[in-house]
Amino acid sequence: MRYIIRARLARGVALACLVAGSLAGVSAPAAAETKVRLMHVEANPRYVAIWRNLADTYQSQHPGTTVELQFLENEAFKAKLPTLLQSNDAPDLFYSWSGGVLKAQAEAGAVQDLTDAMQADDGAWAKSFTPAALNGATIDGKTLCVPLKMSMTGFFYNKALFAKAGVDAASIKTWDDFMGAVKALKTAGVTPIAGGGGDKWPLHFYWSYLALREGGQPAFAAAKANEDGGFTAKPFVDAFVKVKELGAAEPFQPGYLGTKWQDTLALFGDGRAAMLLTFDDSANRQAAAATDGKGIARDQLGIFPFPTVAGGQSKGDETFGGVNCWAVSRNASKEAMDFVRWFSGPEAQRTMAENGMLIPAAAGADAALKDPIVQDFAAQLSRSSFHQLFLDQDLGPSVGRVVNDVTMEVVSGQMEPEAAAQEIQDAFELE
Repeated sequence: MRYIIRARLARGVALACLVAGSLAGVSAPAAAETKVRLMHVEANPRYVAIWRNLADTYQSQHPGTTVELQFLENEAFKAKLPTLLQSNDAPDLFYSWSGGVLKAQAEAGAVQDLTDAMQADDGAWAKSFTPAALNGATIDGKTLCVPLKMSMTGFFYNKALFAKAGVDAASIKTWDDFMGAVKALKTAGVTPIAGGGGDKWPLHFYWSYLALREGGQPAFAAAKANEDGGFTAKPFVDAFVKVKELGAAEPFQPGYLGTKWQDTLALFGDGRAAMLLTFDDSANRQAAAATDGKGIARDQLGIFPFPTVAGGQSKGDETFGGVNCWAVSRNASKEAMDFVRWFSGPEAQRTMAENGMLIPAAAGADAALKDPIVQDFAAQLSRSSFHQLFLDQDLGPSVGRVVNDVTMEVVSGQMEPEAAAQEIQDAFELE
């Protein structure tokens, strides 16, 4: 009998607990899941996997938060983002090139001003980045995005094809040296450069870097202040003269005006062109884009800086590239802010750096760089006396389109240098 009573009592307690648990579930529902949406430009599946692994690590440390990553091709990203930012479906965080495009987004109220957040707690968040990276994310005294990486452009080359043509990359110091290498490669039956005119912006690297070599930082400072003739000043016209000279030498593959960027990486990775003016992380990108998925073997891949020009006013150590960052959209949640702070922090950026994905913006994270090629680019950036942002971003979207358009027209022989420079100046004055 005592056993029966104890059993009934036990069943009663269990039932009471079950009912209590059910009632507790009704009165205190589980916290709603928060979704953080991030949109990024990425085509390399290896990089996509690393981004995803990092997001999964954050999720495991923050139950209740799900991070959704969307990766788009460059041009698709640029086409889709403006529409999203005008809607209620904007991503919480999105990849940005800083410069004029980001400034325009901020002026339209599409992104948050992060200055106060960066400077809180005696500027703890701001101090976690290298000064150059933070400067690149700051426009008119306002920090408008969270620094992710420093980037720059330079020439990658195929050592085997250079050897075939008898070209020594170490001897390419000046623009004349470079043009001599183009001629030697053509004589050897090798396509000198993989050209991407289909997207236009890859060709603007040539004019922008040449203008930097012609006039240095003072020329760009004067042009942006609309002084000394702006972008019709001699350094910018002379740069277009050299772009025209390059196009006349026919250094690119047939049909280059219609070739998309990803296809230029494949051309180079497949060994069908000897050089590519590209981003610092392109050793991995050319491998991923190549037909065999392997590309040029690392010991056959070399780099050299953009050459100087005779009579140029630059110091020769200026660099051209970007400070890329995460912009925070106007309706982003506090969870999104927490995630981007972690995602741009030293731990995450060290992971990116050791995988050769980027030159990190987080202070000290560059110590994790293992790839000698990326280390070389990082060293160039550390020596740079001036880092000019990509002009099709720095000068704003309208001027940027004109820069890209006229550069393609000059290199293809459809426009004269003076006219191209004037079109950029006209667009700049209307911006």
